[in-house]
Amino acid sequence: MNHQRPLIARLNWYWIFQLTGWGFLPLFAATTGATSMPGLIWVMWWGAGTGIVISNWWHHLLKRRLGSGRRISWTMLLCGVLALGTIHTFVQYLGFLMFAASMVTKGFGWVPGALLAWWATYLVWNIFYMAVLSLRRANRAEAESLRLEVAAKDAELRALQAQVNPHFFFNSMNSVRALIYEDQNAAAQMIDQLASVMRYALQSGHHDTVPLSAEIEAVQAYLAIEKIRFEERLQVSVDIGIGLEQVRIPPMSLQTLVENAVKYGVEASPTGSEIRIRARRRDDGAVHIEIANLGAIVPFANSTKVGLVNTRKRLALALGAKAQLDLSENSGWVRATLTLPEAA
Repeated sequence: MNHQRPLIARLNWYWIFQLTGWGFLPLFAATTGATSMPGLIWVMWWGAGTGIVISNWWHHLLKRRLGSGRRISWTMLLCGVLALGTIHTFVQYLGFLMFAASMVTKGFGWVPGALLAWWATYLVWNIFYMAVLSLRRANRAEAESLRLEVAAKDAELRALQAQVNPHFFFNSMNSVRALIYEDQNAAAQMIDQLASVMRYALQSGHHDTVPLSAEIEAVQAYLAIEKIRFEERLQVSVDIGIGLEQVRIPPMSLQTLVENAVKYGVEASPTGSEIRIRARRRDDGAVHIEIANLGAIVPFANSTKVGLVNTRKRLALALGAKAQLDLSENSGWVRATLTLPEAA
């Protein structure tokens, strides 16, 4: 994959502005008819070349000072403007002597005007240069702030993931423990399924999101574990809409909701419950994933609600504020509904 930066970002804007700015002198002379004056156009080119050399030397001096961690004060800039303008005035005078000696006037009456002109030129150069440095520093500070924000988001996401996995494994091991005294062969099958789910949990923990198809596969392995335990008390139906297999969701988020449906729908009921998993894309492009079970929403004193709280946080961190998790009860069914934005 080509990660080369765009052309506009690879251009050397310093030299583009240098050559354009100083090239204005001979261009101005040509457009104002100075080419009719013997040697004056060469004096202009001499002034442009001198300006490039002097300002570039000053540029390197400023960069070296900044590179050593020292600041550039306005006093230093003003002194530099006076020194650079004075040097350029002298060098420009030499240009007149070499290329347009007939235009050199006697006396020093021209000196104040020439000094003011070149001081003004270098003052403008330094103001533009400092403005560019300030803009560059602001862009770097913004980029660093974004980098730290992304790093903090990633760290929070990993911390939440680290909380969810032990929560899941704790519930699963309780299921194995409950069965091992009843049916050792079934317990062995359950451990095999659990190993498959653990493998998925460990692998998916390195990613912010995973395809819905991978999450469904892990959920079905988990439900196979619980099916061994609850037998006919647990019925499962899965209906995933066409084209939704690659929808991205946070890993173990669906798993957490299915665990709750088993714990509070199947385990809490003497007759068990059907668990329905459905995914559909709405007309507005958002994706709805629903996990439903027979039962009612009641407070559970022994529930830490880590799963639901973490799932909401991980949805927001991985997919943005538009990703939501709602819990509702209707006609004897408890429904946990994931709403994923269109980009998912």
